[in-house]
Amino acid sequence: MAAEAMLNKNRMMVFKNKGKDQEEMRRRRNEVTVELRKNKREETLQKRRNVPITDSTDEDDIDKHLSKINLEELVAKAGSSDPTIQLQAVQSARKLLSSDRNPPIDPLIDSGILPILVRCLEQHNNPSLQFEAAWALTNIASGTSAQTQAVVAAGAVPLFLHLLLSSQQNVCEQAVWALGNIIGDGPIPRDYVINLGVVQPLLTFIKPDIPITFLRNVTWVIVNLCRNKDPPPPVQTIKDILPALNVLIHHNDVNILVDTVWALSYLTDGGNTQIQMVIDSGVVPRLIPLLSHKEVKVQTAALRAVGNIVTGTDEQTQTVLNCDALSHFPNLLTHPKEKICKEAVWFLSNITAGNQSQVQAVIDAGLLPLIIRNLAKGEFQTQKEAAWAISNLTISGNRDQVARLIQEGVIRPFCDLLSCKDTQVVQVVLDGIHNMLKLAGPQVEHLANMIEECEGLDKIEALQNHENVDIYKLAYDIIEQYFSDETDDTPLTSHEGAFEFDQTTSIPSEGFKF
Repeated sequence: MAAEAMLNKNRMMVFKNKGKDQEEMRRRRNEVTVELRKNKREETLQKRRNVPITDSTDEDDIDKHLSKINLEELVAKAGSSDPTIQLQAVQSARKLLSSDRNPPIDPLIDSGILPILVRCLEQHNNPSLQFEAAWALTNIASGTSAQTQAVVAAGAVPLFLHLLLSSQQNVCEQAVWALGNIIGDGPIPRDYVINLGVVQPLLTFIKPDIPITFLRNVTWVIVNLCRNKDPPPPVQTIKDILPALNVLIHHNDVNILVDTVWALSYLTDGGNTQIQMVIDSGVVPRLIPLLSHKEVKVQTAALRAVGNIVTGTDEQTQTVLNCDALSHFPNLLTHPKEKICKEAVWFLSNITAGNQSQVQAVIDAGLLPLIIRNLAKGEFQTQKEAAWAISNLTISGNRDQVARLIQEGVIRPFCDLLSCKDTQVVQVVLDGIHNMLKLAGPQVEHLANMIEECEGLDKIEALQNHENVDIYKLAYDIIEQYFSDETDDTPLTSHEGAFEFDQTTSIPSEGFKF
């Protein structure tokens, strides 16, 4: 509990100090609460892919074939000096490995076939053998990290790189696929393959006459080159890849477009320097319209990429806003897919962490009611992002902007979240309420009355007994400063001024003003 309290305390420091650097209020997504990424299995499949069987042999036949096959005999034949026998044996191994259902990768590795398959890659006078061996090795590298590393350890990578220059397109493409599986295994194999010179030959395949299936594979390998951020790819690699992504983002194939935008999202998830490199590449104006693409997969990737950019500086955020990004958000905030709504609110929480003109842009785009709607009716993770968006606005915004927030009806759904079990959300909401009360000036009693009428005061009082030290202190401070009998002897009545609050705490027609 102490560790959690310390973590929350560190994160909340940005709310305790009005003068805090606003960049610190912006929130990068951490992997624990990743909302939009595919689930673990899909993510793994995306990193490394088995090449399925393409001939008439179905998987039942393969299973029967495996039960009858003698792996020692297969290895011996694969090493035969007779080209026909060798090709048949390597092809048999490839068919076994092309089964979608439990390919026998470990038994084949244990059989000692790897060095033989790697030697087959050198048979430049026999492209059919090269192709079959490359296919088999690709599928071994599609397995676990240990299986992928076994292919690397057998010395396959330099030979695959050489095959990128083959005059046989199917051999080239198979080498690309194999290298993609190895690069996708993590930052160490990724950088090993980069250092051996994969980037330039890979990028030469991006040309008008390349078949669409081949280009999809090339784009997928580029995604894997961009993927890991601990450490990120070398700076020179990013500089080399960005012009290619600027070309690919204009492609009309959805698979290529999705992978291109995910590549950009990985690059923009690597800190402000990488964000700036992406901005400087000129791709942002092309990225923003994809927020309204007809394919949800493209929208999803684009929302992640632009969302990562606005975790950067105010200037980097402004680059996105200058491309009219906010005009896409009414639809995103009301999207039938909850995960899109959640990601959209996360994006806006980083805009409301910006300067006052950026806060005003959110207001002018008519997005406050939609943020509040997600705060009130979204799934809990969406409500959580909305709480951050609201609380950030109470720090970054001026009095009029915060008054507008209250006028739009934020108090009740905001206070409702005080009874949730998530200590971080409770802390964010309490701090937002505290900030509103501090800004209210002469209208503080009106605001306090609104909080009390929607049972917010009861919830704050109850939080004085919370086990989290920061929460109970903050709750105590709010009660002491704004709700104690000493400071509020006179009950608010309707004749006291311009504001009247009925039992639903609605805002009067003239609005709430500080």
